[in-house]
Amino acid sequence: MSPLPDTERPTAAAWSLLALLVVLNVLNFVDRNLISSVAPFLISELGLTRAQIGLLQGFGFVVFYTVMGVILGAAADRWHRPRLVAAGLALWSTVTAISGLAQSFVHLLIPRMFVGAGEATLTPASLSMLAETFPASRRAFAVGAYYAGVPIGAGLGLVIASVLVPTLGWRSCFYVLGGVGLVFVVALLFVREPRDVRRAAGAPAAAVPTLSSILADLRLALRTSPALWLVMLGGSGVAYASGAAIHAVTWIVQERGVPFGDAAFRGGVIIATAGLTGNFLGGWFADLCRQRWPGGRLWSLAITCIVFSPISLAFVLAPAGTPVFYALWFLTNVGLSTWYGPVFAGTQDLAPASVRASIIGVALLVTNVLGVSPGAYITGAIGDASSLTRGLIVSTGVCFASAIPFALAARRMDREGRRA
Repeated sequence: MSPLPDTERPTAAAWSLLALLVVLNVLNFVDRNLISSVAPFLISELGLTRAQIGLLQGFGFVVFYTVMGVILGAAADRWHRPRLVAAGLALWSTVTAISGLAQSFVHLLIPRMFVGAGEATLTPASLSMLAETFPASRRAFAVGAYYAGVPIGAGLGLVIASVLVPTLGWRSCFYVLGGVGLVFVVALLFVREPRDVRRAAGAPAAAVPTLSSILADLRLALRTSPALWLVMLGGSGVAYASGAAIHAVTWIVQERGVPFGDAAFRGGVIIATAGLTGNFLGGWFADLCRQRWPGGRLWSLAITCIVFSPISLAFVLAPAGTPVFYALWFLTNVGLSTWYGPVFAGTQDLAPASVRASIIGVALLVTNVLGVSPGAYITGAIGDASSLTRGLIVSTGVCFASAIPFALAARRMDREGRRA
């Protein structure tokens, strides 16, 4: 697979690269969400609390993921990105398999840290490669397609758990998926670095930046772009709601009385299909708004926060097991998936080309530390103290409030995007 220089239309090689990266991101999120996929069994067999599940899914993973994401984002601006991703995939797949041996919270926490370090290689390198192989007019679509791996991975993880756990036990999920990841390491050895392909095709070759120049450009971009910080703040709010949603199956099983197999399988199908719909809908709507208004991608985010938050609230309050309940669950997951493409395409629109991967690393740091981790932990802690229902209601309010920083960023986007 050899991505080619940018043209008005994406090349076949660019689509092939996107397809592979989507598959890797699916695997990324299957492995990342295994804890929440089998959470009821970790609670019953290992004695974990809901807050501990939130820590494993949130801070226990995110600390290493985000810190390494910034470091590896800078590395991706200088090094061979497919090989960097291959090394990360080998690491996170190995420790995923090791997680199946866990006997306690600590036994799960330590491998989760290294899963985070390994997975931190994927997104900064992938999004910077997509930015070089897809024209600006299709960038939000490409990023949205890449982030289709989030709902597909989360949904597929639940479906796998619903099949494997009743017959082979929850540990088998970790063993099987760790082995699958190691197989894909080989596929990455055949992917060429886009910068090398551009040079081979006669495109002007920029000098490989030094670490000091990357850091200088990164500091300049962050210091002079209020819109960039506002985008990341808004992204943190919707990421909070996404982090809270990892408790959905546990909530349905423990507080709504739905059997695990039924909740996991139906949840997996809903999360995958609704999330896929949301990713493409979000990317399409963001590109449409970009054509119509200055800062249109960010206006699209403000609009979706306002529209989908009341739907999420109605889902939490609806009677379980009814057709309305499942319809609202579907629409809630559509809304939770619309933000990935526009947020990260927006950050790249504001970032100088020399530090695109580094900016993605910073954006991942901010949205995970301020959004995903608190969303998972606080919702779980509220569930331990009171109920997960209350925790999920709080998360819808946070998502609704995210419309404010997105709208403020949209007002500044046109001027700052031209400057970047």
